Amino acid sequence: MTASTKHFKGPLSGVTVIDLSRILAGPYCTLMLAELGARVIKVEAPGTGDDAREYGPFVNGKSAYFQSVNRGKESIVLNLKSDDDKAIFRKLLIKADILVENFRPGTMEKLGFGWETLKNEYPNLIYASASGFGHSGPDMYRPAYDMVVQGMGGIMSVTGHPGNPPTRIGMSIGDIGSGLYATIGVQAALYHRQLTGEATKVDIGMLDCQVALLENAVMRYHVSGTPPGPLGARHPSITPFEAYQTQDGYIIISAGNDSLFNKLCEALEKSEWATDPNFTTNDLRNQNVEKLKTNMETVLAKNTTSHWVDVLAKFGIPASPINDVGQAATHPQTVARNMIVSIDDPITGPMKVSGNPVKISTFEDPETRIPAPNLDEHRDRILKELEV
Repeated sequence: MTASTKHFKGPLSGVTVIDLSRILAGPYCTLMLAELGARVIKVEAPGTGDDAREYGPFVNGKSAYFQSVNRGKESIVLNLKSDDDKAIFRKLLIKADILVENFRPGTMEKLGFGWETLKNEYPNLIYASASGFGHSGPDMYRPAYDMVVQGMGGIMSVTGHPGNPPTRIGMSIGDIGSGLYATIGVQAALYHRQLTGEATKVDIGMLDCQVALLENAVMRYHVSGTPPGPLGARHPSITPFEAYQTQDGYIIISAGNDSLFNKLCEALEKSEWATDPNFTTNDLRNQNVEKLKTNMETVLAKNTTSHWVDVLAKFGIPASPINDVGQAATHPQTVARNMIVSIDDPITGPMKVSGNPVKISTFEDPETRIPAPNLDEHRDRILKELEV
């Protein structure tokens, strides 16, 4: 399909994505596909369109939330319960490489566009679904949001400090995780289609993704038989590897092996710790984590976080302050990597959003992005292309 709006080039240039998804999990997947050069056409319901259009904050009446994950896409409103609009949708599918949706299982079948139907009618179409629980299992028809799968998936049980109320991860890891896994699955499906000519279905469950992101917590449970709990900022298997109090705040110190620990002892002018029988191996340091933390914080309290970051850097020890979002967004490394980009929207004016962390040598990484579409903004252009 010939692009009807300006897209920057990427490895997915020439790929067309039809996006039926709403809010965050599916839209984050299609955002990443757009960032990699694909053309993404959002097919939105009549009325308000994507629910995320109603989420604040708002700038001149336009949702900044929606803007952040739907930039660079196009929009057309179609009522998929209407025969006329279904006919338009089918013409879109003929031109498309990928369809992304995040409805509850069964919804697409009711509309007449389930995978079993589409794979026969559109043999080149890759079908990607990002639902709460995937398309199998006893909970497949249950509704879900990010917070639900954070709770069910175990990640909240290992987040926060012992004895405190449940703590949500500070961003929508349930949605973002499933969106990223969907992106991986879609690109693998594209490659499979290129090799074999066969289009496939990509089935992503948000709960599955949360369990996958538990990393070594699952292994620790099966090895010990005891569910791990929250440890604050401390790593469960490596010491020293957490936040330590300084004279004016906190510092992250990550000495991930014995060599780095020995360098840390030297940097803190406590070389005797390296031969202390409580600390000579990582396993011993884990057993004596509180004693080591007390010793370290006694030294660190004598100076500021910035002082210690500089000292530890000279010894090659991974360390950092704990930045707030503003500090992270304006950090020289963030800026140098083009991780904050501009959207020049005629309604909102210039806005700053996160950039694309995937840097590919043969493609530019522009400093500006195309605004998120207004509802039904590209209808006339798309219908003209489809000769409707």
